[in-house]
Amino acid sequence: MDHASFTEICLHQLKMSGVRDGERLVVLTQGNDRLDYADAFMAAGQRLGAKMYHMRLPAPLPTDGWSVGVTGLAAMPDAVEALKNCDMLIDCVFLLFSPEQFAIQDAGTRILTAVEPPSLLARMLPYPELREKVTIAAGMLDRAKVMRITSPHGTDVTYKLNTYPTVAEYACTDEPGRWDHWPSGFVFTGGDDDGVDGQIVVAPGDILLPQNLMVREPITYTIEKGWISDIRGGLEAQIVKSYMDSFKDNRGKGMSHVGWGMNPNAKWHNFVPGEFPGGMGMEPRSFYGNVMFSTGPNNELGGPNDTACHLDIPMRNCSLFLDDEPIVIDGDIVVKEIQLSR
Repeated sequence: MDHASFTEICLHQLKMSGVRDGERLVVLTQGNDRLDYADAFMAAGQRLGAKMYHMRLPAPLPTDGWSVGVTGLAAMPDAVEALKNCDMLIDCVFLLFSPEQFAIQDAGTRILTAVEPPSLLARMLPYPELREKVTIAAGMLDRAKVMRITSPHGTDVTYKLNTYPTVAEYACTDEPGRWDHWPSGFVFTGGDDDGVDGQIVVAPGDILLPQNLMVREPITYTIEKGWISDIRGGLEAQIVKSYMDSFKDNRGKGMSHVGWGMNPNAKWHNFVPGEFPGGMGMEPRSFYGNVMFSTGPNNELGGPNDTACHLDIPMRNCSLFLDDEPIVIDGDIVVKEIQLSR
């Protein structure tokens, strides 16, 4: 995408995020990654009269793989303080689950994560109706006390919902302290720490993230009191177990967030395997009617588990019920108030 076109979609994003004249915006990058994102956001912000800054962190040292909650800001308290003093941070590094992001949000800075390829950002621009419907869905989820998920493949799991807040992602951030991710379009919460029980069967065509794999053989998870007690299946089950074991942290077997996708512009069939930081799978997380469960950290919701071992698993053709009321049936959203045209 050329600079002018990229600037235009960033301009749309900043308008949706309520950027106004005189606000202080910082674009955060690392090494040589996404410098074109910084250029486009800087140009777009200047057109709105914002005071634009670019903070570029040193390139990261080689690691053994991708994990959440580990950032280059950890050893840079002065940089964190500077980010606390801006109105909006555009995160092109991926700070999610990190203590630094939480500290920046707590100071009132709103944060937008943007790490997906520009072509995907352009196709999944935020828009008012998406925000409206996702916000309504978040209210429904926030009022619920029990979530049940079933599927034709054998999933039957119950989440008790008495502890954690609901998060609405509609791909822009327009309130102090709010975080969102562009692109997105879904709602999620977390089950009680000891309140998730049952079986989840990840079926062929479901997606493992961050492995960026489409499952070919079923993976059966047994969950007892909020913890995975057994994982069975073929090759993909072995990959999941090996990945979890590599962290040497049993907290990776905890249950993280759970919710459903609502973005009609996200398509399951467009998923293309690849390596982060080329993209991190926001399209499969967001596609309309998917039910996604996650394992590992729940500190994003205020919980005690801050393990770096995290998987997101969007699933097709599931049914989801809140307090026995159907919300998603066989992969289709059935509540009129939160339906979006596809």
